[in-house]
Amino acid sequence: MVGVKLAEVIDVLDAAYPPTLAHSWDSVGLVCGDPDDVVDSVTVAVDATAEVAATVGPRGLLLAHHPLLLRGVDTVAASTPKGALIHRLIRAGAALFTAHTNADSANPGVSDALAEVLGLTVEAVLDPAAGQDTDKWVVFVPADEAEAVRSAMFAAGAGDTGTVGSVEPVSEDRVEVVAPARLRAHVLAALRAAHPYEEPAFDVIPLAVLPAGVGVGRIGTLAEPLRFADFVARAAAVLPQTTWGVRAAGDADAPVTRVAVCGGAGDSLLGAAAAAGVDAYLTADLRHHPADEHRRASGVALVDVAHWASEYPWCAQAASLLRTHFGAALPVEVCDLRTDPWNIELSKGMS
Repeated sequence: MVGVKLAEVIDVLDAAYPPTLAHSWDSVGLVCGDPDDVVDSVTVAVDATAEVAATVGPRGLLLAHHPLLLRGVDTVAASTPKGALIHRLIRAGAALFTAHTNADSANPGVSDALAEVLGLTVEAVLDPAAGQDTDKWVVFVPADEAEAVRSAMFAAGAGDTGTVGSVEPVSEDRVEVVAPARLRAHVLAALRAAHPYEEPAFDVIPLAVLPAGVGVGRIGTLAEPLRFADFVARAAAVLPQTTWGVRAAGDADAPVTRVAVCGGAGDSLLGAAAAAGVDAYLTADLRHHPADEHRRASGVALVDVAHWASEYPWCAQAASLLRTHFGAALPVEVCDLRTDPWNIELSKGMS
């Protein structure tokens, strides 16, 4: 039987690409569609364009990397280009879901997919994201009230540490939970409301913020060193062809073993790449002045590819995730339409 509830697909995507990893300015998740509906297929693409939407079947899901609706949206009227796309999907009983900066930072995510096609073994995150500020709550409560207090704190956003132990000789249990620091007021209110004592005994211990193994960009190594020019040629061969092509700056004969990559626009991470002990940095949308300043100060060679091409490998990663989880119950396809906005290339002698 073909077809899976959209809510089940969303659960899998949110687990792989947690919405909490998205940047504050971003818009990720379900754009249109009913979580209670059944979807018969999934189409994965970098961009939700009209041409891509036309490939989505009835009761299909379009999983896009880039948000369709992000800044200054105050209408989805069918008379507007984006509104027309949404109306087209809705009329077909189809849905649209976005995984953007959360997919950039997830492990594995966009840059892991890029590193894989380039033949890199990922060793580290280029710009690690710290884990969230977290508190450990230690509460002493009579044994017969322990479960009620734990349940109340869980409802307020706390999570279990797996620790509940008897404390003698006062016949109390020691209940330990963890919760995001931003929820302190909610957890405290829940604790006081559920605890049988007017003044319960408890400790709140801020935990050290540790790297979470997620973040933007990756650092990896090649199985064998390559000349820089040969590594650039490899990038051109394994990434989809675009008008933008592949540009590079560096010594063509320099050996390359350790490489930093960032899918999507990455000139904000030039400093991180320069400090990462790599031989080269491959990303997209490098601008003239940041690239020039980097080359003056750093020996790290640069490879600049098209934004769409750098993120396209993620589509296969996301498709594989869903195929592995749902198997034959949910056909998944990667849209091969090139949605890079640049489509004309001219140089001297060409017309």
